[in-house]
Amino acid sequence: VQLQASGGGLVQAGGSLRLSCAASRRTASNNAMGWFRQAPGKEREFVAGISWNGGRTDYADSVKGRFTISRDNAKNTVSLQLSSLKPEDTALYYCAVAYRSWASADSSQYPYWGQGTQVTVSS
Repeated sequence: VQLQASGGGLVQAGGSLRLSCAASRRTASNNAMGWFRQAPGKEREFVAGISWNGGRTDYADSVKGRFTISRDNAKNTVSLQLSSLKPEDTALYYCAVAYRSWASADSSQYPYWGQGTQVTVSS
């Protein structure tokens, strides 16, 4: 499975962005998908995950209420709506496909990763 993430950019604090990730084949529709991020000098961290059918979503506490993950299995895509952005949200954002149908915050449960899209939030 190949993943192509897009939608990153530079935005002022309080602004919004929508990230998208397209999977190369339909296999991803049977698996959970997730978004992770990595800021300079920090470890990669879980941001949000969604189950194979979109029935369950999970969020890191730091983004809960501000970010929304969704998926469209007909189009093999997963999206992340980022709202009320803060400078501390600045990072390289990665989408990933999980081994299983349910999302996990553990990055080792995701064998397939996109190349990342940069989000920069200015204060």
